[in-house]
Amino acid sequence: MKIEQFEEIEAWKEARKLVNRVYGVCSVNEFKKDYSLVDQIRRAAISVMANIAEGFARKGNKEFIQFLFIAKSSAAELQSHLYVALDQKYINEDTFGELYQDADKIQRQLSNFIKYLHSTLKRT
Repeated sequence: MKIEQFEEIEAWKEARKLVNRVYGVCSVNEFKKDYSLVDQIRRAAISVMANIAEGFARKGNKEFIQFLFIAKSSAAELQSHLYVALDQKYINEDTFGELYQDADKIQRQLSNFIKYLHSTLKRT
């Protein structure tokens, strides 16, 4: 099945859900007052979505792969920021675990997609 729009990419769909969860978590209690961390954590989450979309728009698998690696790195950045939020008691262990696992799932999806795209490069 050929992907026609970036919105069809499973990792992008999951990243969109993650962004919405992050926004929800960042808008409560003391967390919302930590403007710097809120900005960083939101930017990292948004970057995952944005880089998948931007890479797809490049129309070449080689460039697309580069953007997918950036998206994957942004997911790892988000995971790191989640530790700060946990340590500052802005989020509890359960919320941390859920968001961390969501980001991890996206990283795995991106890794598999990158492997697939690499295999298509080798065939050409």
